[in-house]
Amino acid sequence: MKETPLSNCEKRFLLRAIEERKRLDGRQCYDYRNIRISFGSDHGCCIVELGKTRVLGQVSCELVAPKPNRATEGILFFNLELSPMASPAFEPGRQSELLIKLNRLLERCLRNSKCIDTESLCVVAGEKVWQIRVDLHLLNHNGNIIDAASIAAIAALCHFRRPDVSVQGEEVMLYTPEERDPVPLSIHHMPICVSFAFFQEGTYLLVDPSEQEERVMDGLLVIAMNKHREICTIQSSGGIMLLKDQVLRCSKITGVKVAEITELIQKALENDQKVRKEGGKFGFAESISNQRITAFKIEQAPVDTHDVKEQAEEIIAKASPPSEVMAKPVLWASGTAQIGEGVENSWGDFEESEEEEDEDVDEVPQEESTAVEQSMETGDARIGTRNQKTETIVLTDSEEEDVIILEPEETQKKRTESSSKQDNVSKKSMSKKKKKAV
Repeated sequence: MKETPLSNCEKRFLLRAIEERKRLDGRQCYDYRNIRISFGSDHGCCIVELGKTRVLGQVSCELVAPKPNRATEGILFFNLELSPMASPAFEPGRQSELLIKLNRLLERCLRNSKCIDTESLCVVAGEKVWQIRVDLHLLNHNGNIIDAASIAAIAALCHFRRPDVSVQGEEVMLYTPEERDPVPLSIHHMPICVSFAFFQEGTYLLVDPSEQEERVMDGLLVIAMNKHREICTIQSSGGIMLLKDQVLRCSKITGVKVAEITELIQKALENDQKVRKEGGKFGFAESISNQRITAFKIEQAPVDTHDVKEQAEEIIAKASPPSEVMAKPVLWASGTAQIGEGVENSWGDFEESEEEEDEDVDEVPQEESTAVEQSMETGDARIGTRNQKTETIVLTDSEEEDVIILEPEETQKKRTESSSKQDNVSKKSMSKKKKKAV
C-alpha cells in the first residue's frame, strides 16, 4: 500500500511557509522536537519519542561460536522493522528500499564506528562469544526515523546488562541475575544521527524534518557524530549537490545537537538506576501513569490553606448579626395544618372538617336504600347498568365489608324453565328439517 500523496495546494503551502522561515509545528529551522526516553522493567528495553515518532528498542544476548576471521570478537546485529501499525504505507513481510537503507545506515553508525568493545564479548577464543542483537520496532511514523532509531539503539545498549560468566577448564558457567549481578557492556562512545532536509536546491535547510516536510524536500543529509565531535558516518540522498560550506555548517549544528541528546540519555540512565536502587516503581507503565484517557478531565487547582483560622476569625469578627428573623409567608389551603413558634394552631379545625366528612359519608338517602332493597327482593339487582338509576354504596375505611348478592329461588326457577323451553324449540326445528329432507 502506497502512502497518500500530498496535493499541489499542500505542497505550495509547505514550501511557502519554509521560505518565510516558518514550520507547521511552530519550531525554528534548527530546532529539534521534544525527545522523551523511558526504560522498561527489563534491562535493555526502552522507548524513544521524537515528537510523535516512537521507536521501541530491545537488546538481547546469546552465546554462539565466533566468526572464523574474528575468533576473539563478539558479534553485533541490528534489525529495524517498519510495521503497518506505524503507517499504512509500510507493508508487512516485505523489505522496502527505505528499510534496507535505514538498516545499512544504522550498522555503519553503530557497528563500524566501534562504539562497543567487541573483544570484551569474548568468553573462550574461537569457541564461545556473546552475540548482541538490537531489535528496533517503529511504533508510530511522523518523520525522521533514523534519528529516533539511533537514539533508541544507543540508549538500549547503555541500559543493557548481560549475565555474568565464569570459565572453569573447558566448562562455561552461566550465572542468573539472582546469583551474580549482570555485567554492563563496555561502550567507548555514543554516536547519534542528525538529519538535515534541503529545499529548493539547497537554498533552505531544516533540522529534524517531519513526515510532511520529508515529502516535499529535495534532499537529505544524515551526519552521525559523538559528543567528542568525531564524525562516524555521513550519508547524502536525494541527488542534490551540496557545497563545502553547507556541509561544514551542518556538522557544527550536529555537534551542538549531539551534545544535548547525549546529556539527555545520561540523565535518563541515572534516574533509572537511582529508582532501581531505592526500590521505587519503574517501567513503561509507571512512565505513563500521569496520562489519563478520560472523557472528562479536571486539572487539580492548588488551594492555599495557610492562615485559614486567622482569616476565619477576622471574617466572623467583622460580620454583623442579623436584625430579625422574618418568617416565611404562610400559604393556606384546605386540609392543611401547621405547627411551630409564631404560627397559629389549626389542628382543631382540621379534625372538625374530617368529622363532618365522615358524617356525610355515613348518611345514605332513604330513597336510595329502599330502591336497593326492592331490587334485591326481585332478583334484578344490577349496579352500574344503563336501565337502572345510579345506585352507589359508600363505605368508609373503618366500615369495609364484603358484599355478596344472592339470587332468590323464584329467579332460579324462572331461568331453568326458560332454558328447558329453548331446548324443546331447538329439538322441534331439527325434526322439521329432517322431514323436509326425506
